[in-house]
Parts: sequence; structure tokens; C-alpha cells
Amino acid sequence: MKFASTRFGNLEVSDDSILTFPSGILGFPDWSRYVILDHDTDAPFKWLHCVEESSLAFVIIDPSCFHPNYRVELPAEVLAEVKGTEADGLTLAVILTIPSDDPGRITANLRGPLVLNPQTRLCKQMVLSDDYPTRYPIFSMPVMRLPMEVESQSEAIPA
Repeated sequence: MKFASTRFGNLEVSDDSILTFPSGILGFPDWSRYVILDHDTDAPFKWLHCVEESSLAFVIIDPSCFHPNYRVELPAEVLAEVKGTEADGLTLAVILTIPSDDPGRITANLRGPLVLNPQTRLCKQMVLSDDYPTRYPIFSMPVMRLPMEVESQSEAIPA
């Protein structure tokens, strides 16, 4: 599939790489199809880019890279929307906010994690309780870890 990006120009991606958010992403309900693009550096950041709107893209990261104790329980309705099971290798990502005046103060939205099912390519943005901040500083924890898979619906999920 070919699509235009205001950040990266014209791009072509495999149809198999398109992710669908049936409910959209909070604040952007009209666009549901995205692709994950690798960042140009060795950083763990990736772009979640909309293939339907050339200017819509989010910087995302696996939360286990900066918050090894982040846990999310997946309700049955979330698993149903992504058509997921514990055998699907579900993963989590969080959307980052990068202040233009101080990129070192990057924050992550831990209240609205993205659940990704690589088997069905269906995704869902969850909305968690107020116990989780929308602006968690990612450089507050110095440990960088490799991504971990999501566990079953009834267990707490390491991200």
C-alpha cells in the first residue's frame, strides 16, 4: 500500500503491516488504519503512523523499556476487540509526548496503553483508571529492557 506522510514523504508498506484500531485512537475516531515505522536511530522509539491521514503520527514505545513494573489487566472486551488470546503474543505500547523545547522531558501516557495483536493486526487503546498518569517521565528510570509479551486476560500483564 502506498500512502503519503508529511514527515517522511511518500511511503510504501506491505498490506500485512497495516494495523487496525476498530475504535480508533482517543481523539482521532475517524482514522483506524496505522502502520508502525522504525525510528532512524537505535532508540527504542517507533512511529505509529496513520495511513489514512498524512499528518497523523504518534511516537510510541514498549513501556517495559522504561517502567519494568508497569502492569495492565486486559478485560474480556479488549481481548474480544483485538480477537486475542494469551497464545497470540499480544504486546503493549504507549504514546509519548516529546516537548519541542526540551526533548529530554519525554513523557508516556500510561493511562492509555495500546494493545496490539500481531496475529490479527487488530489493536485497541485502553483507558485505565486515574491511578495511571498520562504524563509519566520516561527518563525517571535508568534501566532499559527488552520488550516482553502480554500475558493472559486474567493476569497482570508486564509490558
